Formats: sequence, C-alpha cells, structure tokens
Amino acid sequence: MSSYLEPDLLRTFLLIAETGALSRAAGRVGRTQAAVSMQMKRLEDIVGQPLLTRTGRGVNLNAHGERLLPHARKILRAHDEAMAQLRDDALSGIIRLGCPDDYATVFLPALLRDFAALHPQVQVEVFCAPTPRLIERINAHLLDIAIISEAHTDNAPSAIRLEPLVWVGAKGSDAAQMETLQLALSDPDTLDHQAAVNSLEAVGRPFRLAYASHSLTGLCAVVRSGQAVAVLTQTAVPADLHILRSDSGLPALPQISISLKLDRQKVSGPVAAMEAHIRAQLPQL
Repeated sequence: MSSYLEPDLLRTFLLIAETGALSRAAGRVGRTQAAVSMQMKRLEDIVGQPLLTRTGRGVNLNAHGERLLPHARKILRAHDEAMAQLRDDALSGIIRLGCPDDYATVFLPALLRDFAALHPQVQVEVFCAPTPRLIERINAHLLDIAIISEAHTDNAPSAIRLEPLVWVGAKGSDAAQMETLQLALSDPDTLDHQAAVNSLEAVGRPFRLAYASHSLTGLCAVVRSGQAVAVLTQTAVPADLHILRSDSGLPALPQISISLKLDRQKVSGPVAAMEAHIRAQLPQL
C-alpha cells in the first residue's frame, strides 16, 4: 500500500471538504460515489486516522481531517507549481474573468499573483461588476468565468466559500439609530440589497434608500460620510469602517455562497486551470 499523500486523493479530499458530500465531490471529479468513498478509505489508511464524520446531510471533517486540510492545500499548490514550471506544454491564451468589486479587492491580488506564477503565458482580463451583471455577460459569451454570489442553502453544491453579510457604518456615526434608517445599497437585484430590504421589512424597521451605487468605492464613500449604513460581505469591510453588531438594533443578515459561473460553450485549457486554481485557493484566503 502507498505510504505517501497522493495528489489525486488530496484533490478529492479537498472537494469533499468544500461540498460536504461524497456525491457532490464525485460529480466534480467524474467518478462514482463508491469510487470516491474508496479513495477516502485509502487516504485514511495512509494517514492512519479517520478523516470524515458521516451526518444525515452528508459528511464533515473530523479533528484529524481539519488538521490535514491546510497541509493538503500546501502540498497540492507545490505540486501544481512544479508541474507548471517543468512541463513543456505551458498554457497560453486569454481569460476574461469577472468578479464583484468586494471580492476583487480582497481575493483577486493573491489569486492573480499565484495563477501568474503557475501560468505566466496566460493573459487575464478582469471585469468588475455586481453578480447579476456578471451572469448577463457570461450568458452573452462576453466573459469566460466569473466569481459570483449566490443565496446560501444547506445543499448548495456549487459553494466554494461562505461569507456573512454585515451592516456597516462609519465609526462614531449615529446613522444606525436614525428613526428612518438611511441605506446605501447596490443594484436592486443583488443579494446585499435584497437582504437589507427583506430583513428590515421583516422587523418593521422604517428605512429609505438614500444612496445607490454598484461600486464598492462609492458605497464606502457614502458610509464614511456618516450619512447612511450599507450591507457588505464581512471580508470586504475596510479597516476604517465599523461592523454594526446586534446591539445596534439592526436585524440579522444571512450568509451568502461564493461560487463560480463559466461559459460552458468554450472552456479552454486556461479557463479550466483558472477554475481549478480558484476552487483550491479561495477557501483559504
């Protein structure tokens, strides 16, 4: 029996960690659920420890699995970097990548830097816009791949990472205590806009949409003025702004799922490599 951590086993392990289900991981790697289960049994035999806990909804990593997770990511990153630098058939071409402003600010620097190290001959064109506009461009074949937000459900098979939505205000501002809450929100069909409106209506809190912008820079400028509060993903909140906690009197907001959408009519080698790279890297950023 093998006594080293094989890349194929680690890739399947990471997919199970992301999806929380053997069946979903099996669909991603093009194997049967039984084959994926055998892969995990083999990996558990190699490490000498159980890695997964079965639940009614799928599988979770146990303590040993959580301990293996960061090592699996490091091993696969080093493996893929070595293969990219040594193989003769280096990828080349252009990728048209879409991303919302908040994710671009937080995630893209590391994602693009590490992808360029793996595939220096691939050119990446970045287009930033809210998720609904990105999906429109994917459907119109104007983008190859996009990082998008989706409403979170427990059985969402495409989720790569979960992000909580949070209320954001300026430090020292009393905007959250105004009798009629002044809001600065993105487009009406975006999840942050809908979450803000739905949560306030559910508790009967008076509000007014005072400022609108599909730009993160624009929304943050309004919040910094102290005239309104906004809803952002927690990871995208600038250090000089304040996450408003439950004692501010504002209702709870949901989590959202970060996932990928591709133009499936033309998944080139570079696009497939970018998809694999984002799926491997994004959960740990």
